[in-house]
Amino acid sequence: MTHYSKSTKRGIVVFTLLLLAIFVAPDLIQYFRPKPEIRMEQWSTPEKEVTEKLRSQSGFNYHKGWKKNRYSRPLSKFDPNQYSLEEWMALGLSEKQSAIVLKFTSRKIYSNEELKRIFVISDELFQLIKDSTYYPERTKNLDKYTEYKLEQKLVKVDINRASLDEVLQAAEITAFDAKQIIRTRDNFGGFYSLSQLSEVWQATPEKIAVWEKYIRIDPENIRTMNINTASTKELSLHPYISWNLANSLVKLRGQNGFYKELREIKKSVLMTDELYEKLKHYLTVE
Repeated sequence: MTHYSKSTKRGIVVFTLLLLAIFVAPDLIQYFRPKPEIRMEQWSTPEKEVTEKLRSQSGFNYHKGWKKNRYSRPLSKFDPNQYSLEEWMALGLSEKQSAIVLKFTSRKIYSNEELKRIFVISDELFQLIKDSTYYPERTKNLDKYTEYKLEQKLVKVDINRASLDEVLQAAEITAFDAKQIIRTRDNFGGFYSLSQLSEVWQATPEKIAVWEKYIRIDPENIRTMNINTASTKELSLHPYISWNLANSLVKLRGQNGFYKELREIKKSVLMTDELYEKLKHYLTVE
C-alpha cells in the first residue's frame, strides 16, 4: 500500500477542488444568474412580423391577453334616432364617430338602408345591430308651411354658376367653406363631378356629406381651353396641368400640326389615362 505524506495529500485535495471548480462553477453561475427580460421592442423585424400575424389571427395580445371585440350588441330593440352620444359609444364607436351619427339622425332616418349609408358605421357594427333596430313612420301629412320650409332648405345651386351669396344661403355651409369651394371652382374652370369637392382645401368627409345636399353640377357650365391655341403658360395655370406637361402638349402641336381629336394629347409621354379622363372636361379642339 502506497503511503503519502501530509503535504502530498493536501496537494491532491486542492487539485481535486480546482478541477471541480473549473468544470462545475460555470454551470452554477449560469443557473443562478437572473434571466434577462426580452421585450418585443428588442425582437428582430421578422420575429415581430410573425408575432403580429399570429396575434391578429388568434385575437391574443401578448401584453393584455385575449382582446375583446371592438363592437357590442345593443341590449334591446332601439330607434337609432333616439340614441344618445353615450349609447352609440357603448356600441363601440368613438366619441367623434358617435357625433357624426347624431348629425345624420338629427335629420331622421327611416330604414336600415339609410343607417348603413352613414359612413362611420362599419359593416361589422351594422351586422350586429341591424336586427335590433326599429324606425318611426315617415310623416306624410305635413302642413304647407313645413313642406315649403323643407323644399326651401333643400334647394340645390348649380355650383358652376352660383355666386358666393347663393352658396351661403345654405345655412349648413360656413362662409369659410363657401369661399374655398368657389375658389377651387374658379381654379378648375368649374366642377365636372361632385367627387372633386374632396379637392377643396380643408374638405372632410363630414363636410362633403353636407355640401352635396345643396350642390348640383351642370358640366355645360365648365370653362374650357382650346388646345390648338392655348400657350404653355395658359395651359400650366390649370391645377391638373404641370408646366412640363403643358410644354409637351404645345411641342406636340408644333411638330404634328393642330390636334384633330382631343385624344391625340395622349401621345405625350407625360399624359396618363387617369389624367386624360380629368382633362377631357377642360380642353377642346377647335
